[in-house]
Amino acid sequence: MVNITIDKEKHDVEAGITVMQACEHVGIEIPRFCYHERLSIAGNCRMCLVDIERSPKPVASCAMPVAEGMVINTNTPDVHKMRKGVMEFLLINHPLDCPICDQGGECDLQDQAMGFGWDRSRYHENKRAVKDKDFGPLIKTTMTRCIHCTRCVRFATEIAGVPELGATGRGENTEIGTYIEKAISSELSGNMIDLCPVGALTNAPYAFHARSWELKKTESIDVMDALGSNIRVDARGPEVMRILPRLNDEVNEEWISDKTRFACDGLRRQRLDRPYVRKNGKLKEASWDSAFTTIAHFAQELKGDQIGAIAGDLADCESMTALKDLMTAMGTNNIDCRQDGAKLDSGIRASYLFNSTTPGIDRASAMLLIGANTRFDVPVLNARIRKRWTRGSCEIGYIGQQADLTYPVTHLGDGPAALKTLLNGRGPFAKVMRTAERPMIIIGSDAITRPDGAAVLALARQVAVKYEVVTSDWNGFNVLQRAASRVGGLDLGFVPGRGGLDVAGILSGAVDGSIKMVYLLGADEVDTTKFGNAFIIYQGHHGDAGAQRADVILPGAAYTEKNATYVNIDGRVQLTRLAVYPPGDAREDWTIIRALSEFTKHTLPYDNLRQLRARMVQLNSNFLNVDQAVPALWQDFGTEGHIKDTPFESKINNYYMTDPISRASETMAHCTEVFLRGEDRKTPANG
Repeated sequence: MVNITIDKEKHDVEAGITVMQACEHVGIEIPRFCYHERLSIAGNCRMCLVDIERSPKPVASCAMPVAEGMVINTNTPDVHKMRKGVMEFLLINHPLDCPICDQGGECDLQDQAMGFGWDRSRYHENKRAVKDKDFGPLIKTTMTRCIHCTRCVRFATEIAGVPELGATGRGENTEIGTYIEKAISSELSGNMIDLCPVGALTNAPYAFHARSWELKKTESIDVMDALGSNIRVDARGPEVMRILPRLNDEVNEEWISDKTRFACDGLRRQRLDRPYVRKNGKLKEASWDSAFTTIAHFAQELKGDQIGAIAGDLADCESMTALKDLMTAMGTNNIDCRQDGAKLDSGIRASYLFNSTTPGIDRASAMLLIGANTRFDVPVLNARIRKRWTRGSCEIGYIGQQADLTYPVTHLGDGPAALKTLLNGRGPFAKVMRTAERPMIIIGSDAITRPDGAAVLALARQVAVKYEVVTSDWNGFNVLQRAASRVGGLDLGFVPGRGGLDVAGILSGAVDGSIKMVYLLGADEVDTTKFGNAFIIYQGHHGDAGAQRADVILPGAAYTEKNATYVNIDGRVQLTRLAVYPPGDAREDWTIIRALSEFTKHTLPYDNLRQLRARMVQLNSNFLNVDQAVPALWQDFGTEGHIKDTPFESKINNYYMTDPISRASETMAHCTEVFLRGEDRKTPANG
């Protein structure tokens, strides 16, 4: 600890922190523009100047470490004069366009000008004008407002790993840009909008649509990938206007992916807002009673083993619980939440969790990625891996098709042969894993959705055992899920029971006629051409692939329209909150299944959300631990067998369209055009 004096009061603070951090620690606000706690220190703006005794000139508090006996003044007339002078300089060229600026109402420059600046300017010369830059379809630029804090430059280089932004020119001619005009090819680029302290970078799809004070703000959870990023949903009336990140160091820190942020316009397009029943080959609008009666009438003629149910990637735990209970009551064990065919064992929790947890990445001393293109599977988690790499002493090995993950990796091979080589202790990376204090293995979804996925999983476990990846105080074996519903579905046991069929079995049964009815709970990623003549019930919120094949459509609620439970890759139980109501006649998903159960004469024993969540706890006690990642018991898993030496291939051909919401989004369609089909654009999906 270090003894210092701040504004005539003595304090003990931690050695090594900066003067700004020390002042914040004791409750004194220091204005700043360029400083951000997750970025390197730049010292550009000079707004954080303070007076330190025996210093010949003002000191930038963001860059000065504390020292024993330091005497700091933050509230003297000289300090006030410094801040007013800096603010006056910053505003020399700033345009007077606050009334039309989307940053209005949540602008650091506005707030600090009011709190620390003057009420007049002594400069009357013409203001500088700067040409706007093309940063792509997601970020709207008004570069005349830029104050050269370089937060965006540092974020692109340090966090996103795409060093495409920089400053050109000197003095008054300095401009921030991409050197060669191009869209920013990062899946995290939208975070620059949050970082920008002025209105130079704003949300392009949201531009001129609403003001911050008009919006109802709801804290919720993202479901665009399996990380479960903490978000804030801003809505006006029945419409979600924008998605912003919430701070949670245990999950997403303060970043979200571009798909999370910008795909929200898909929530109001191609929506299912009323039930439909297929008559004479065409879907016709119907009442709820008519839809339920049609299903019940068809189901009563069937035996239990002629019915199957598949849960999709966005399904919540409440609806999967209700559907599982309904299917059990109807006498079928043909249920599955693994619509991609992942060979995961729901009975062994350690076999499908990210056991290290997301914060555990910061502690890893070596990493092995197996068939995991983390940049597109879970971009925010990939940024955390990059952060660990930037701190040094962590070599990363990669098995899979070569890709730009935004950090250097040692490419060990394309397929399982490289994993076998590692198991045999050969190759230079074997020594890295052997000598690492806390080695980590991350196996991606694509490696375990193959026909030999169970054998690949067993092989990865053997490698983990050989290199002591799991010890008494460290579990470095991680499965990187892609679907938001996957861990929750496995925790609930939404998998085939004794004698039951998985997704592949249900599809085969539909082809040969042994499966006559299939219930799709938001399942759109299955091959709908294989349903044959089966009777298809689709429950979901968008008219996607499943709805087009359905015989009965039951309109459900999207994740922003219900109070629901999801479990992220760490096994952390998290809750979404209702921000807007579902459109038209759409209803929360579990209530639809509960109502249907009455028509099928298998009434489910819960009438409200509290009772349903009590049922979830009966199925798995981990649902009691909201916002906690409970460690899983390490056991044997996987099935040893023959492994084909075919390369691990990523199934994500288009990061921007991977689910019904993003496929309905105009913004994501625009991103697809720019990044994947643009002739002179860099294609992110190819690294």
